[in-house]
Amino acid sequence: MSEPRGRDVRPEEARAWAALVATARRTVADGLVVGTSGNVSVRVGDTVLVTPSGVPYDRLTADDVTGVALAGGRQVLGTLVPTSELPMHLAVYRHTDAGAVVHTHAVHATAVSTLVAELPLAHYMAAALGGPVRVAPYATYGTDELAAHMLRALDGRSGCLLQNHGTLTYGAGLDQAYDRTAQLEWMCRLWLTASSVPGRTPSLLTEDQLAQVAERLRGYGQQG
Repeated sequence: MSEPRGRDVRPEEARAWAALVATARRTVADGLVVGTSGNVSVRVGDTVLVTPSGVPYDRLTADDVTGVALAGGRQVLGTLVPTSELPMHLAVYRHTDAGAVVHTHAVHATAVSTLVAELPLAHYMAAALGGPVRVAPYATYGTDELAAHMLRALDGRSGCLLQNHGTLTYGAGLDQAYDRTAQLEWMCRLWLTASSVPGRTPSLLTEDQLAQVAERLRGYGQQG
């Protein structure tokens, strides 16, 4: 049996872990992940809590907290090995203001990643992710090369596709990161559906039209 690594879990980390596990299970329930083919993380101060490698989400308990130091990636919480996609998660936190990250192998988004270099502007909600969603070039999973490709695709965006792989989105918290993942999968499904109609080509929005939506979205929802 392996020895515990690092320090005791703090109350705020325990709460964040419970929310992370709930979000990870939601990706499975909503069909965005099959088995363990995805991962979720959340930042608590200088610690990043992440789903462990190869463990089904329905088996995770409060005792399975897995966390690494943001600065160097050293494991500071738990005994389970962190997700193999840790380089991507840490890269997002180090280069953005992200509070949470969701990575999936959602089927429609992954299909789109094999077809185009950028998700065509079939719907204005691309503005909610910062603009046209780019596809990061393929690289082996869990590598620094993949993390570097992802960062370039994320420039000015809060989500991207990973070629022949899946999706990655981030947000201020777990709910926002998850909602962006679900929205991205929906947009990919929309474009695939429209583009599959024989003899017809989907109408696409212009960059100016998307910019107008982006401006309107700044005041969307309940204020205060």
